[in-house]
Amino acid sequence: MSLISYPSREINCKVVYYGPGLGGKTTNLRHVYSSVPSTRRGNLVSLATEGDRTLFFDFLPIDVGNIGGFKVRFHLYTVPGQIYYRPNRKLVLRGADGVVFVADSQRERLEVGLESLRDLYLNLVENEIDADKIPLVFQYNKRDAPSALSMQMLEEAFNAPRSPSYEAIACRGVGVPDTLKAICKLVVRTIQ
Repeated sequence: MSLISYPSREINCKVVYYGPGLGGKTTNLRHVYSSVPSTRRGNLVSLATEGDRTLFFDFLPIDVGNIGGFKVRFHLYTVPGQIYYRPNRKLVLRGADGVVFVADSQRERLEVGLESLRDLYLNLVENEIDADKIPLVFQYNKRDAPSALSMQMLEEAFNAPRSPSYEAIACRGVGVPDTLKAICKLVVRTIQ
């Protein structure tokens, strides 16, 4: 839930990048970090293993400007995608104002993506977050992979709620800004 401070005229919102391991969640945050001016972002905090896999979460705060006289700050998190980190994902998801689901477009990664999506919905329920009301954006990453499924197939497999969705090649920054703008816009709309 967004934290609104009337004395300091600030609104803080939490967005979680969710999805299977090696899908591109951390790559999204790294691109945001490198493309947002240093005056409008904090440090990218990452707890990673030796293999550069996310252990607990990545965290990046960014300022998006003023809305209605309030300074709006987004706190971007990723979750570890590996199946055995389910308790960590549930904890990071707690209090989220919006979710970006980063799916790997590759045919051989479809099943792990669907498993991760089921895990997301289960963790939303366990965190008492209404899955039908929380702002949700889908990002289909790795669109340049030779085995990438068609957008139609991905939409049918993942996007039952017909949420906004974007194609991405996160390692090149393609689709990353569009995804971020979309989730920020949806979250701000829920605050107003």
